[in-house]
Amino acid sequence: MATDQLVVRPEPAAAAPEQPARSFTNRLPSLTGLRFPAALAVFAYHAALPIPSLRLFGDDATEFRFADLAGQAGGLGVSFFFVLSGFVLTWSARATDTTTGFWRRRFVKIYPNYVVAWVLAMVLFASAYTPMRTAILNLLMLQVWIPDFNTNFSVDPPSWSLGAEAIFYLAFPLLHRVFRTIRPQNIKYWLLGTVAGIVATPAVAYALLPDSPGVPGGLQSSVVQYWFTYVLPPVRMMDFALGMLVAHAVRSGRWRNIGMVWSSLLLVAGYVATNYVPYLYGQRVVTIVPIVLLIAAAAIADNEGRFTLFRNRAMTWLGEVSFAFYLLHFVVLAYLRNLLGTRMFSTAEGIGLLVGAALATLALSWALYRLVETPIVRRFSKPRRKLSA
Repeated sequence: MATDQLVVRPEPAAAAPEQPARSFTNRLPSLTGLRFPAALAVFAYHAALPIPSLRLFGDDATEFRFADLAGQAGGLGVSFFFVLSGFVLTWSARATDTTTGFWRRRFVKIYPNYVVAWVLAMVLFASAYTPMRTAILNLLMLQVWIPDFNTNFSVDPPSWSLGAEAIFYLAFPLLHRVFRTIRPQNIKYWLLGTVAGIVATPAVAYALLPDSPGVPGGLQSSVVQYWFTYVLPPVRMMDFALGMLVAHAVRSGRWRNIGMVWSSLLLVAGYVATNYVPYLYGQRVVTIVPIVLLIAAAAIADNEGRFTLFRNRAMTWLGEVSFAFYLLHFVVLAYLRNLLGTRMFSTAEGIGLLVGAALATLALSWALYRLVETPIVRRFSKPRRKLSA
């Protein structure tokens, strides 16, 4: 999932009268660094799926232990990216920016990488079983609007989240204007209301939507319940909006920070709890509050110049290539399985193959970031100046 470079451009006081006079750092490297563990969580989720097109471990016990361990890692990673996106875009919003300027920057950062991943997936494996209509829907980022599991996760399965993000970006200028009018003393009610909406989503799905046909894999959800709760952009926009509201709360001094250590411990506890709640609640409900606490704590730590594990050069580099990593990892995993044929592997061999797949994805991600994402963003993120007559 992509975000702009985490650079803050402080807005003039006249543009944001509700904010007290506070100084903010120009960079948030810890949030950049945190993007890679989130992308790696999604990698682990897909690597652990016990399906023939991805499975590597020959031992059933190993395979299912891995699947249990990483079973909600994908949901955690995606929720983190959605909240982070709203937070960063709000934090770095430019007072003088235009709606079309914002949309232009989002498009040139997201879509070229998206198309490259789509082409690779189609050429290497997806064209063999993907109907052309579905492939085109995926290319146009429209796969998220149809309550069909195979359509939602077609071609390059992680790409569905970019279809949701595209809607978030379209809505951001309006949401930002609305949220800037909130009085600082009232922002807590908006935060609580948004969290309540996220908590209520699976309850509504389980209560009101058909409970069959079921999602492949025997999960506690029907296809339409899963689509409504996890995929549908207007529903997932609550995660994005929550990130925006947290950024406003932090910048206005209305956030109670518990620090990165406690936030991380709560996130671990929330992830453990995903094994003990109905599946759709585990997708994001039990981890959403720890996610926002961690993102806010990392931003505050950077603003105060405090040490974090995620602001060093290695982690920020990994964070910069994490969007490409996110888009390419399934392509690498699926193509690796194709190359290996039907052979299954011991636990040690399987772990070695997965480490190799992660390193190969990282190398390809660096190439995509360096050769496609960076030059296109530099060249096209700003409109070309008109030549004088």
